Amino acid sequence: MKTIQEAARELKVFSETEVVVVGGGPSGVAAAVAAARGGAKTVLVERYGHLGGMSTGGLVILIPFLSDGSATRQIAGICQEMIDRLDAMGAALHPKDEDIGSTDPNILNYWRRRGHGGFTSGGTVRYGALVDPEMLKCVMNDMVEEAGVKLLLHSWGSRAIAEDDKVQGMIFESKSGRQAILSQITIDTTGDGDMFASAGAEFDGTIDRSVRSSNLALVFRIANVDADMYADFRDKEKTKHDELMKELTNMGGFNTYWRSSHPDILWCNNWIPNLSALSVEDLTWVEVNARKSMLLSHKFLKQNMPGFQNSFIMDTASQIGTRGSRRLVGEHIVTWQDVLSGVVHDDSIAVLPHLGQTVSKGFPNVYIPYRALLPRRIDNLLVAGRCFSSDINANNSLNWIQQCIPTGQAAGTAAALAIKQGATPRNIDRSALQSSLLKQGVPLQGVKVKSGIASPA
Repeated sequence: MKTIQEAARELKVFSETEVVVVGGGPSGVAAAVAAARGGAKTVLVERYGHLGGMSTGGLVILIPFLSDGSATRQIAGICQEMIDRLDAMGAALHPKDEDIGSTDPNILNYWRRRGHGGFTSGGTVRYGALVDPEMLKCVMNDMVEEAGVKLLLHSWGSRAIAEDDKVQGMIFESKSGRQAILSQITIDTTGDGDMFASAGAEFDGTIDRSVRSSNLALVFRIANVDADMYADFRDKEKTKHDELMKELTNMGGFNTYWRSSHPDILWCNNWIPNLSALSVEDLTWVEVNARKSMLLSHKFLKQNMPGFQNSFIMDTASQIGTRGSRRLVGEHIVTWQDVLSGVVHDDSIAVLPHLGQTVSKGFPNVYIPYRALLPRRIDNLLVAGRCFSSDINANNSLNWIQQCIPTGQAAGTAAALAIKQGATPRNIDRSALQSSLLKQGVPLQGVKVKSGIASPA
């Protein structure tokens, strides 16, 4: 491959801070807010002109399975705060408290029709939310500002600054040029592990083409749909509905349409295989060709599917849907066996319910250890979001939006504790981290936290 030699140059130091969070998606917002609320001077760097990542710009507007099939919620904290703030704006749809865990057929059917599986599974009503992505952008802005985070939008984190296996900050590109931020602790919430990869941390980039996380997407929304008419047809004439969707798929269209927080808007999630989230050519291909499939799909739906006759394409995602790429090789790798066994780690910082099953011996809740956020060799660096340390199958099951937010909250809390304790993230008091998370409304159900030690309950 032909190369050129780039000239060395001095970079302006934009700022010096205690914590810099790189990536303003769900985990990055949670990390920055938690770090700043914990007393750390914090900068958040985001490449787009808005916060929220997949949950806003990606139009993945479903935040499901925050409970395990019982009446108890396992995911709360900052994730629940976001939903509460959206509720105050009339911008979220979710089951009522008294419906969570219900097995009543009428209640199940009501929420199934409104969440298409996101509110029900395993024969029970699960807590989760459909959110308005534009309002969520505003909510995240408010949370970041109120916490005192220094926010930089339109700023692409290009690489970490690292020397002698210690991260000392990061370099970003923007309209203001190429600049550096020096920090005591860097949190990588880029999703693709851009910071830890450039810092020299060990990672696994293996992709299994058979799993969900290997697929890209370009989500879009269709407005002015009679969603009840469509749901009636889908439920009452299932054979005919499935035949039409099969025909659409064979034509090269998309076949998955879910309700949103608004009664007349459906969103189309899609799965585009055999491409890489780390290839600029593949990303470009999806942006161009998914829109061709979108136009084909909408034309077919208007002509053939009840409820779509007066509809129109409302918008397409401002950022491409990426589900998996690099995964950190950390102090602990969360494995599929961890997922199936329900092992309770001493340093657990999040409890995650199974996606499609009510909690049981065969489908226990999953415990994420703090060690899965720590690189094995690189210091002053934490990782949160979908690139946390995990094998392919575990990551495929545990990298959804609602699962990324708790890891971000834990990473931000740990960073603030490290600053206070004058320690590296690797050497903080982990029971103090768990205690702080509990005070922030993170449930940690099943984990017993003691002074100086945390052990399984």
